[in-house]
Amino acid sequence: MQNDKHTSKSFDQDLDEAIRLFLYMGDSAASQVTKAIHALTDKDAVLAQEVIDMDFDINRMEIELDEHILLLVAKRQPTASDLRLVMAISKGVVDLERIGDEAVKMAQMALKIIAQSHTPYGYAEVQHLGNHVRLMLHNALDCFSQSNAEQAFEVIRNDDVVNAEYQSALRALMTYIMEDSRHVSKVINVMWVLRALERIGDHAQNIAELVINYMSGHDVRHSDYTLVEKAVQEANDRMASHYPQVTMSQEESPSTVEDKVKE
Repeated sequence: MQNDKHTSKSFDQDLDEAIRLFLYMGDSAASQVTKAIHALTDKDAVLAQEVIDMDFDINRMEIELDEHILLLVAKRQPTASDLRLVMAISKGVVDLERIGDEAVKMAQMALKIIAQSHTPYGYAEVQHLGNHVRLMLHNALDCFSQSNAEQAFEVIRNDDVVNAEYQSALRALMTYIMEDSRHVSKVINVMWVLRALERIGDHAQNIAELVINYMSGHDVRHSDYTLVEKAVQEANDRMASHYPQVTMSQEESPSTVEDKVKE
C-alpha cells in the first residue's frame, strides 16, 4: 500500500508493474493448487501432468519478478514506506514459488495414486482440507491486493483452523490403515497430499503477515494475536491519518494496491 504517490512517476510505474506481476503469479499458483486437487479427486492423470508442467511458468515468473524488484530498488532508491511494500513483494514471491512446488508434489502423488487404482481412501479429507486452504490462499492474495490489514489478520487466524483440519484428516486416514494394513502405502501417498495442503496454508499465512508488515511497519511473524491486533490497529490508524474524511471500509479506501494496479 502506498499512502502517497511517489515523487517519481517512473517509480510508480515500476511499482505498479511489480504489483501486477505478483498478483498474476499468485493467481497462477492458486490455479495450480486447484488443478492438483482435482487431478487427485477426479483421477485425472492428464491434469496432474499439466500441474507439473505449470511449474516452469511459476519459476520463470519468480525470476522475472526478482529481476524487476532488484532493478527497481537499485534505480529508484525507494523511501522507507515504499521499500516495505517492495520487500513484501520480494518475500511474497518466495512463498508463491513454494506454493507452486507443493502443488507439484500433490500432482506427483496424484499420479502415483491413480496408477494404484485403489478405492479413494482420504479423498473426502483432501477435498475438505483443500477447500479451506484454497479459500485461505484466495483471501491472502485479496488482502494484499486490497491492502486490508483486517482481512490479513483473519487469514492468520484461519491457519489454526487449517492445522486442526489437517490433524483431523490424519486421524481419519490412520483408521483406514488400522482397518486394513494392506492400504498403508496408498494411504501414505494421500497423507503427503494433505501435508502439502497444510504447507500451502502456512505460505498463505506468510503473505498475510507481509500485508500487516508493510501497512503497519511491524514484523508480526512469530507474534501472538495480541501483538498482531495492535499492528492491525496501527495500520488502520495510519490509513485514517492520511485520509481523515474517508471511512475505514475497504470499498471506500483510495489507497489499496488494487487501485494502483488499475491506475
